[in-house]
Amino acid sequence: MLGDDWRWCPCCRSALERSSRGGRLRPTCPACGFVFFAAAGVGAAVVVRDATGHVLLVQRGRGPRVGQWCFPCGWVEWGEDVEAAARREALEEAGVPVVLGKVLQVASNEHDPSNPSVGIWFAATLADPTAIPRPGDDARAVGWFALAALPPLAFPTDARLLARLRGAERAKRDPSWSRKRSS
Repeated sequence: MLGDDWRWCPCCRSALERSSRGGRLRPTCPACGFVFFAAAGVGAAVVVRDATGHVLLVQRGRGPRVGQWCFPCGWVEWGEDVEAAARREALEEAGVPVVLGKVLQVASNEHDPSNPSVGIWFAATLADPTAIPRPGDDARAVGWFALAALPPLAFPTDARLLARLRGAERAKRDPSWSRKRSS
């Protein structure tokens, strides 16, 4: 677990001990009382759909999973509102200002065990419907994709959300698809 290799207190430089706090052994400083709690980071993503139901995805240009696709997303910075972070990421990665709607998904991201996070995916629309998405920041490309023809996805949590969106579309077209059948 993150912090297991810590030997010295980051506050006062005393040797750390391990003490049980919250049901786990945690690095604890006997001199100043510092306790290390490994906390997940928070990420924000936007799910922009056009009039045809296509979703806006960005191709990762650096970092883990280069070349794979994801929703425009990124970290919520210290002191930043999560909704402001989602709007910022849409602008930075896809070059488009967005208007946020409801929260579509909140999930633990476990694709990188050394860097756990919680993601919040917001429905979004383009603030300017004539805006043309352009890759920026760490995106290599931007594209609109039909739910039935998605590129290789970077994150399992995006795949789960997209599967739910496909199921909802299928249920709209054919209400019997979502009904339970008795044997």
